[in-house]
Amino acid sequence: MKYLYLLLIPFLVNSCQQPEASVYPQNKLNETEVHPSTIGHIRLPDGFSRSPNPSGTFASWLRNLALKQDKTVYLYNRQLKKNQSAQYAVLEMPRSTTDLQQCADVLMRLRAEYLFSQQRYTDIRFTDFEGREYAWKNSSNRNEFERYLTNVFGWCGSASLEKQLTPVPDFNSIEPGDVLIRGGFPGHAVMVADMALNKNGEKIFTLVQGYQPAQDMHILLNPLAQDVSPWYSIPAGDTIYTPEWVFYKQQLRRW
Repeated sequence: MKYLYLLLIPFLVNSCQQPEASVYPQNKLNETEVHPSTIGHIRLPDGFSRSPNPSGTFASWLRNLALKQDKTVYLYNRQLKKNQSAQYAVLEMPRSTTDLQQCADVLMRLRAEYLFSQQRYTDIRFTDFEGREYAWKNSSNRNEFERYLTNVFGWCGSASLEKQLTPVPDFNSIEPGDVLIRGGFPGHAVMVADMALNKNGEKIFTLVQGYQPAQDMHILLNPLAQDVSPWYSIPAGDTIYTPEWVFYKQQLRRW
C-alpha cells in the first residue's frame, strides 16, 4: 500500500505544468520546411557547424536519434496534446502507455537507453529524493529493463534528479546531454540534444523534452527567435525561455 501511494507522487507533486508559461510567445509549425530524419539533420543557422562528437559518446547517440515525419504530439492515451505549437519535431521512440513517463522521466529514459545500448549496465542507476539508489542489475534483459524503468519513474522525479545531477557553474561550458532542471512541486526538466558553433566560438543548442501528461518526446521550438528556431543561443541574461517553461542558467546540471 505504501508503494502504491508513493507511486502516485509524480502525478500529485512532480507535475511539469507551469501555469504562467502561457504568457510567453510561441512559434507556429513551419509546414514548408524539409523535415529532418534525425536530430543531427536539423538545419543549422548560417555560419554554424556542428561540434564533433566521438563515436560512442552520449552526445553522438543523441545526435543520431531518429525523428518522426509527423510533428504531432500525442499523449500516453493516444489523445492529442492540446498545445501543438511547442514542438519542432517528435522523436521516433515508443510512447509511454501510462501517465508515468513525464518530464524528468524522459531524461532518465534517454540516459538509461544510451547506457543500455553501450552495455554500460552498472552505470544505470538513479536515486530518489531520500537518496535511495535504484541500480540496474539484469544486464541485457529488455523486458526486465522496462519494468526497472517503470519502477524508477514511480519513485524518482525532477526533485530527486536535480539532487542526483552535478551543477554546472559556468553556463558557457554547456554540452550535449546536459540538463536544465527545476526540481520540485511542480518542476520540469529538458535536455540539450545537440550543439553547434560558429567561427567566433558562439554556441547554439537544441532542447528535447517530455511533459505532463506523459506524451511523445519532442524537440522544442525557440519561442523568442523564430529565425533560428529550434536553436537556442546562450542568453546574455540569466533566463532561458522555452515554449512551456522558463529556466535559469544556475539550473544547468550534468550526469
